[in-house]
Parts: sequence; structure tokens; C-alpha cells
Amino acid sequence: MVFVWSQMTRGDPNYTLVQVSVNNLVMVVAFAPIVALLLGVTEIAIPWETLVLSVVLYIVLPLIAGWWTRKRLTAQGGEAAVSDFTARIKPVSMLGLLLTVVLLFGFQGPVILAQPMLIALIAVPILIQSYAIFALGYAWAWAWRLPHPIAAPCALIGTSNFFELAVAVAIGLFGLNSGAALATVVGVLVEVPVMLSLVAFANRTRVRFAAS
Repeated sequence: MVFVWSQMTRGDPNYTLVQVSVNNLVMVVAFAPIVALLLGVTEIAIPWETLVLSVVLYIVLPLIAGWWTRKRLTAQGGEAAVSDFTARIKPVSMLGLLLTVVLLFGFQGPVILAQPMLIALIAVPILIQSYAIFALGYAWAWAWRLPHPIAAPCALIGTSNFFELAVAVAIGLFGLNSGAALATVVGVLVEVPVMLSLVAFANRTRVRFAAS
């Protein structure tokens, strides 16, 4: 999803790739211990094998697939082939994003509509966190006079959460109708429109940044 946000702001693809790669490498090492720690605080027992499998399926394998795809494309046609592939797959990425939101809302829609206060308790902190982190990162990039193709993905990457991974883990461990699944689904439903609003803001303020 981070690549989608970056493409929508015409962000630097190489910078985005490096940022996402570093982020994913950190998550490979840190995700399982962090989740185990947080669940341990709440006295919820989760097998380590499950956490490690989740990291492999939703971080390691996509990372390897992306690296392999880029390597093959570069070998066949250089950067032009990579750019052409990115342009062709962009509509599919957007369609997948919209389909994900529709399916998640379809599964959890009755619960969301039946408990609006509970949803607000989950959504409000996410809203505050997202806009605050973006404001800090975007303002800092502007103060450092970074070009917009760097500043926009920088702030968006910092704002984006690993809700996709959280949804998969929550559904896999606790079931589709569990409270954990509901919390992560609300996170996705909140994050997508928030990120789209931040993309729109970043595009409107492009002229305030240094030329790339």
C-alpha cells in the first residue's frame, strides 16, 4: 500500500523502495517480539510459531517476490521495463485496495453499525496518531528543504501502519468475528481514507517544496 501512496504523490520510486525495504527488514526482526511482548502484558498466550509464520507469509515472501520481479524486469529491459510494469500494475493495485476495503466492511459491517461508540474508541486514536505523525514528518521534510518526491513518501511511510499484517494475524489467531479482528479491520477502514486525504494534501502543497 505504501507504494500506492507514493505513486499517487509522484514520489521518488528509488527512495520509496529503500524506505519500504528498511521498514520491512525491521519488521522481520521486530514484529514477532513486539507482538509477543504486548500480548504477554495482557496475558494472552500466542505460539511463537504462529507469529513467525505470519512474518514469513506477509513480509518475507512479498519482499522476496518484489526483489525477484524487479531483478527479472531489469535483466530483460532495464529501468524502462520496471517503469512499464509499474504503470501497468498501478490500476490493479488500486482495484485491490478498494476490493480489500469492501470485503473487510462486508464481513464486519453489521458489528461496526451495531456498536458505533466502540468503533469511535478504536478510530479516534488512530486518526490522531496518523495526522500527528504525518504533520511532524512533512513539516520536518519542509524545514530540511527536501524535494517533494522525497518529502511526500517520507511522511506517508511514517504514517502508514502494518494493518494488513495485523488483520491477517488477528483473523488467523482469533477468528473473523473476534474483537481482535474487528479492531484491525477498523484500523484498515480508517487508515485508507486518512491516507487518501493526506495524499491529496501532499499533492496540493507540492509547490511549497524545493524543486527535485
